[in-house]
Amino acid sequence: MRNNGISALLCAGVLAGSAVLGGAVPAAAAQAAARDGAAAPDIRERLERIPGLTVVSVADKEGFPLYTLTYRQPVDHRKPHGATFTQRATLWHKATDKPTVLYTGGYTLPGGTTALTRLIDANQVGVEHRYFAESRPAGAAGDDWSKMTVEQEAADEHRLTRALRTVEKGKWLGTGASKGGMTATYHERFYPDDLDAVVAFVAPNDANNRDDSGYERFFRTVGTKECRDALNAVQREMLVRRDALLPRFEADAKAEGSTFDATLGTTDRAYEFAVLDQVWNFWQSGVESDCPTVPDARQASDDELYSWSKEHGFSVYRDQDLGTNGTGPYYRQAATQLGWADLRFAHLKDVRHYPDIYRPNSVLPAAMRGTYNNRTIADVDRWVRRDGRRMMFVYGENDPWSAEKFSPSRHDSYRYVVPGANHGASIAKLPEPEQTEAVATIKRWAGVK
Repeated sequence: MRNNGISALLCAGVLAGSAVLGGAVPAAAAQAAARDGAAAPDIRERLERIPGLTVVSVADKEGFPLYTLTYRQPVDHRKPHGATFTQRATLWHKATDKPTVLYTGGYTLPGGTTALTRLIDANQVGVEHRYFAESRPAGAAGDDWSKMTVEQEAADEHRLTRALRTVEKGKWLGTGASKGGMTATYHERFYPDDLDAVVAFVAPNDANNRDDSGYERFFRTVGTKECRDALNAVQREMLVRRDALLPRFEADAKAEGSTFDATLGTTDRAYEFAVLDQVWNFWQSGVESDCPTVPDARQASDDELYSWSKEHGFSVYRDQDLGTNGTGPYYRQAATQLGWADLRFAHLKDVRHYPDIYRPNSVLPAAMRGTYNNRTIADVDRWVRRDGRRMMFVYGENDPWSAEKFSPSRHDSYRYVVPGANHGASIAKLPEPEQTEAVATIKRWAGVK
């Protein structure tokens, strides 16, 4: 469980390195689109004939139509004739016989073009996760968080995929990074006939939330001992000097209009939570070459310590970002199904005020809190290991989210770890010959040369 800053990294693993893996649309493809000049209106007509699907708008993207769509979904797929909501999606259409990449960020509607789409010169469908942004049921149904589940979102994507496969006839590959990679994996588990393959980037797999040994081992071994010790010392000193630094935190919160009443409760609790997240965030978005910037915790002044921390992992969880219209839906999922890293923080034991605070429910409004059950995630983990087919997982060696990974089966499935990479790990950063192998596998799955 990290702060709302994770949203900036959701697609990092997919988007990074696109120039290496693809680049601009080939001239031949643009010429083919020109020859298919009458196809774009035809595609729109075919889209509009799909029951429940609305074409909101169409724009030009690199010579091809980019459709913004909404699709009417059941709030509860177990009651398909009950309440509904509209889920946002996009379709970047090139040709009906090309592959299609189904891209989910696991949060709001993803933008941009994935490296995978570039690599195989594919159509691309982007999907907004249910209960995020505009893909949330109206009225009382939108406040019923019991329908914010892995299974319900997989069913959303299943219905959308089957509907759009009536238009896009080529191979379909699912992809996403971080929570998007998790979401693509969950879709594959529950509807393995929808997609021809899945490529998931930096997808955490907390299959046993009671066992966080993988995360603990990561923080004992990542980088060098000198860097780990320096980071731990800064984190500890931030709590040792709480009385001196908390007023700075409170002044920043006031200046930024940040409040904590509905979630963490007090500025002191919010301050401690931000400190607890600091080392995780350093490795999530930083690199080992940042280690020399870590100050000497005992010698640094209050201003030096606080200023460096604000630039390197000290991120604030505030009411304004954690409600129904922010990242709150993610923390609801973490609290009920996805799990979280309940780190021991042994080096902070005697300077913490709130030993049980580091949990998803701590940063949620009371109405969004829930009870954890790992049945679904444990089931997905077993299925991926035993039965998953044509699945690829790409992780970063120095990414804390990659500390607990999916283990693919032997059924034409693979896992790669990018040396030294953080949460932005990508195929483009793999060393040879692994990069060539991964690219060849994806092209084979997509049926392209």
